Amino acid sequence: MIRRWNVYLKEMYPLLPRLIVGLLLFFEMYFLVILTNQHFKFQIGISEFVGAFTVFGFLLFLRIADDFKDFKTDSRLFPERALPSGRVKKLDLAVLLTIDLVLMLTLNLLFMNNLYFFLLLMGYGALMSVWFFSRAKIQPNLPLALVTHNPIQLIINIYVISYTCIKYGIPMISYANFLILFSLYFDGLVWEIGRKIRAPEDETDYVTYSKLFGVRKPMLFIAAIMFVDLITSTLMLTQLFSWAIAGTLLMYSLFLWRCCVFIRNPKSFPLKGLIEKYLYVTEAFVVFVLVVYLLLKIF
Repeated sequence: MIRRWNVYLKEMYPLLPRLIVGLLLFFEMYFLVILTNQHFKFQIGISEFVGAFTVFGFLLFLRIADDFKDFKTDSRLFPERALPSGRVKKLDLAVLLTIDLVLMLTLNLLFMNNLYFFLLLMGYGALMSVWFFSRAKIQPNLPLALVTHNPIQLIINIYVISYTCIKYGIPMISYANFLILFSLYFDGLVWEIGRKIRAPEDETDYVTYSKLFGVRKPMLFIAAIMFVDLITSTLMLTQLFSWAIAGTLLMYSLFLWRCCVFIRNPKSFPLKGLIEKYLYVTEAFVVFVLVVYLLLKIF
């Protein structure tokens, strides 16, 4: 079983990169909440790493749940994947999922201060895993699936924000937290839509937004999200440095221009690569601003 777990994790959920993602997502929001709320004294202990592990473990839970609920579709469209190909068994994933859930629950009970928000996160994830008991309506309807499933990123953000606010006595409902909540949500929304937009010649039986609406409309929607993200991110980061507006304007201008190029000529480059660069660059810029701000405060 362990060998088959290794096969699955290597192909579907590489541990080291996903652990890094969990750490970055948690600590990015953690320090944004602290610093934008002008709370400069902080202590990092085991609970922070439990929170980061929870982000990692929850994303693993969603990955396994997706493989279970999409098994029939994947068997037809992606037969080479670990589970449909038979190289990994359903029992293997059931055991791995159980271990993951037990670890998250135990660690959150022992070390975290926001149990109700953890239960909210897990409850929403559980509803997602059963299509909100409306599989027949949601599965064939890509926009409805987006509306019902994508808010999970907001709930992950709320989980991290709630922990940080409770620990340091920061009001949860504030202008700064509102900007953090949505700025870090829009990146995930862009990714979710962008990965399902393809050039006409790249379309398969897999349902994409470009197959439903053509390339232009989904790309314009992505551009609109990027514009809103530009506004919220700029407002968020300028609470730390006024010069951050220049960096955000430059980044978003470049990506919006590339989106326009793709609309005119979808064959010009793979959109997935552009979206990945968008996520990496924007997240890296936020981390850069945080690090500079922290260093200036420390020294």
